[in-house]
Amino acid sequence: MTDAQEPSNVIEEPFDLIRMSLDEKVYVKMKNGRELRGKLFAYDQHLNMVLGDVEETITTVEVDEDTYEELFKSTKRSIQMLFVRGDGVILVSPPTRPGY
Repeated sequence: MTDAQEPSNVIEEPFDLIRMSLDEKVYVKMKNGRELRGKLFAYDQHLNMVLGDVEETITTVEVDEDTYEELFKSTKRSIQMLFVRGDGVILVSPPTRPGY
């Protein structure tokens, strides 16, 4: 393999990891207890993303007024195509790769 071909698989900057995850399933944790799992189609320098075949999980916490116990509730929905605004993203986890 020549040096010109190697940079496509080398991670030197954080966005390299995102670039290598294009057309693969990623996990995105959002503000306000939202989690997304879907195929990454596009992204930009602001971490705006377009995801396809998305499963969104929304976790809410309610406090029981009698026992003051926290009750966690999860709601899931499927979305065919989703635009994700980058300022709501907490983390992006790429698929597991051998050797990393």
